[in-house]
Amino acid sequence: MFIQFFLELKSAGLPVSLREYLLLMEAMDRDLAHRQVEEFYYLSRSILVKDEQNLDKFDRVFSHIFKGLESVGDDLMTEIPEDWLKKLTEKYLSEEEKKLIESLGGFDKLMETLKKRLEEQEKRHQGGNKWIGTAGTSPFGAYGYNPEGVRIGQQESRHRRAVKVWDQRTYKDLDGSVELGTRNIKVALKRLRRFARQGAAEELDLEGTIRGTAQKGILDIAMRPERRNAVKVLLFFDIGGSMDDHIRVCEELFSAARTEFKVMEYFYFHNCPYEFVWKNNARRHSERLSTMDVLHKYPNDYKVIFVGDASMSPYEITYPGGSVEHWNEEAGAVWMQRITQTYQKAIWLNPVRETHWKYTPSIQLISQLMDDRMYSLTLEGLEAAMKELAR
Repeated sequence: MFIQFFLELKSAGLPVSLREYLLLMEAMDRDLAHRQVEEFYYLSRSILVKDEQNLDKFDRVFSHIFKGLESVGDDLMTEIPEDWLKKLTEKYLSEEEKKLIESLGGFDKLMETLKKRLEEQEKRHQGGNKWIGTAGTSPFGAYGYNPEGVRIGQQESRHRRAVKVWDQRTYKDLDGSVELGTRNIKVALKRLRRFARQGAAEELDLEGTIRGTAQKGILDIAMRPERRNAVKVLLFFDIGGSMDDHIRVCEELFSAARTEFKVMEYFYFHNCPYEFVWKNNARRHSERLSTMDVLHKYPNDYKVIFVGDASMSPYEITYPGGSVEHWNEEAGAVWMQRITQTYQKAIWLNPVRETHWKYTPSIQLISQLMDDRMYSLTLEGLEAAMKELAR
């Protein structure tokens, strides 16, 4: 298993060496991980990963190799993982059965009922339609189904019907080194160009050198600043949830944008921008950046690009407290308006096919807030979006 782990890390592009592998084996011989998967994760990561840009690649390989393994005791017996047991209790409902489950009647009613259930419930519950529990049809809990509920204690989305999520989640940063498939994206991004010579004179000015030498009769070397794309970009990526389906194309776009735009800042958000964004998904709960500070730091000559599927509960856009992950004092629409009023040149790139937009109310709401400057994340959509930003 450990040899396979090492080989797959190399296949994923991590610069791991035989010396590091032997060091990990020595640490295991000394039982530094105490036969616990979580401690082995941090131990192996500290030995094998030397650059934080490879953390996401490491996590993906680790998850693939050690998926389902919880702990190994002294008798080398492995317990059945808890998530396997949870999923055995899931109730699979037919479409007709799902239609029979009614929503509680709006966001305010939903949150009011949850508060009441928290006060009344005294024990663990499973398989019902009222209490907070698992594998049932209650609006509150995990591993069940309800058309409009609050997800509590579930590893990931299944039906994507929750209007609020009460779990701490970790999202993967986009890997800017991805190059496969980015060539055509780069061609589309080239439409957003405004060249200028700025900064230190570091490039040979051949024509100026020839002219100066001819005029003075002696060699006169002339230098000039490098000619670069002077366009400045703020890139906001929606991350996690339904955006997991589009991670590949977002990585390609991110990689292409980092190459094309010399002055670019990127931030992450989830579903809709609120009062904070972040730069590192592993530390997004501890290292948040105030959205208002971002608006004040970067002048209004920056161009803004949002990337997201805009697929969420309409409450997240229209209601204070509507965010699925925290209690936002102001609605998402308020923050969207602040951003678009600060930066006149702003567009939204949507990886969902345009033919599906009309069936999702939240996509229509975001498009309206963007003054219909929403474009599909296709080559045609990118070219149209870059033309809009270049006006």
